[in-house]
Amino acid sequence: MLKPEYNPDVLSCIANLSSDEVFTPPQVVNKVLDLLPKSLWKDKNAKFLEPGCKSGVFLREIAKRLLVGLEEAIPDRQSRINHIFMNQLYGLAITELTALLSRRSVYCSKTAVGKYSVCDGFSDPEGNIRFNRIKHTWEGGRCTFCGAAEASYARGDELETHAYEFIHDANPEGVFKMKFDVIIGNPPYQLGADGGTRDIPIYNKFVEQAKKLNPRFLSMIIPSRWMASGLGLSEFRRSMLEDRRIRKLVDYEKMGDVFPGVDFEGGVCYFLWDRDNEGDCAVTTVTGDEVVGPVTRDLSEFDIFVRDSRALKILHKVLEVGEKSIIDILSVDKEFGWTSNFDGYHSDRRANDVALYYYQKGKRLVGWIDRKDITKSPHLIDTWKVMVPQAYGERGTRPAMVLGPSFVVASPSVCTQTYLFFYLDSEGKAASLNSYLRTKFFRFLVSLRKITQHATRSTYTWVPTQKWDRIWTDDKLYNKYGLGKDDVDFIESRIRNLAEE
Repeated sequence: MLKPEYNPDVLSCIANLSSDEVFTPPQVVNKVLDLLPKSLWKDKNAKFLEPGCKSGVFLREIAKRLLVGLEEAIPDRQSRINHIFMNQLYGLAITELTALLSRRSVYCSKTAVGKYSVCDGFSDPEGNIRFNRIKHTWEGGRCTFCGAAEASYARGDELETHAYEFIHDANPEGVFKMKFDVIIGNPPYQLGADGGTRDIPIYNKFVEQAKKLNPRFLSMIIPSRWMASGLGLSEFRRSMLEDRRIRKLVDYEKMGDVFPGVDFEGGVCYFLWDRDNEGDCAVTTVTGDEVVGPVTRDLSEFDIFVRDSRALKILHKVLEVGEKSIIDILSVDKEFGWTSNFDGYHSDRRANDVALYYYQKGKRLVGWIDRKDITKSPHLIDTWKVMVPQAYGERGTRPAMVLGPSFVVASPSVCTQTYLFFYLDSEGKAASLNSYLRTKFFRFLVSLRKITQHATRSTYTWVPTQKWDRIWTDDKLYNKYGLGKDDVDFIESRIRNLAEE
């Protein structure tokens, strides 16, 4: 960039150093930078902050653009370089190692004052890319800033604390003690699970902290799962969907299309938040080579975000009928109180026993449990049920099944947390409902709210209740809701026939 020997290719293929260090390819960085107004590259007073530096690629690519854009304002090349690096570009590294890598990437030297540094004006070896080892603030076994578990992250000096400086400060305006025009980057996504089964999202903390600094523009690459799910992300999702300053959103259904070789469920997106301009959002959806949009959308139309704009027309037709949601006859998580690893059953049937359905080692199995030992939701024991696994993952496969195979269970019966179930009062009604659940129409409506492998009760919110006196088929449902050829073709392209499994 700034010297003939400068070679950026290493950042396109470098291996990730840990689970929070997903390096951003330069070509992706430039797509994000393209969201910003071109006038920024001619503004010698604009200040940029990358609060989660891993490779420094954002700062480096910004420097390239400023070097060209400020040529007229600052004709002397070295003076222009010094001005850009000393007065416009700032970064907070996430580890000491990434600080060194970022300085090498941006300044062409592991220190800003090194012999080969392209900027000859710094006196501090860190330049404007710094790393401070921060400690978590523990209260009740958790960090008050990021939620990390003390049992997992109270570490000695020889290990990284993963207490990122940017989000471990109650007064973020103290960062570099200046106002920033642009805050941008690809922050760490999560903290490792601390004894549980799910990791703790952390990217939302970076977005929220950046908004507190009130920059002119904010743009970050984050997982797309916030749109419909995510542990502890309900308030973050609401605030994002209601924020009229999010003016552009680019959503990739498959994370591998952005980060080759990285498998992260639910895809990834980046957005532009424009402080001084409110309005609807221009949404672009990318699935492989297929690009839809930009389409102007009101992000707050629903409680979750429908990722593909083409699905909205179908959803509107279904909701306009005004039928009750099928969740009225759907169980809650752990309806009978037992987790998936519950083993308090026996294999031989005894008097007063009830069949208990569970899943173990890849197989659907049936055990037995005494009726008196069922203390939660006993009123649902003597119902016919259509059971469906809560978890079914396909990692962005299209067309998809969305849900695992469902099956009818006779009364009386119970199950572990592995399954959700719909409950009815007769075998005939259960068979009718099961035929409905196996249609592409049903699973398409579920897919609009299912962004990870887990389908919780709320995932079924948009599925309408039917009359349970017939066998349902897709053709009957397409006709009932007035779906045209384009609607049907879209559903068929997204959902795979269960018979193919």
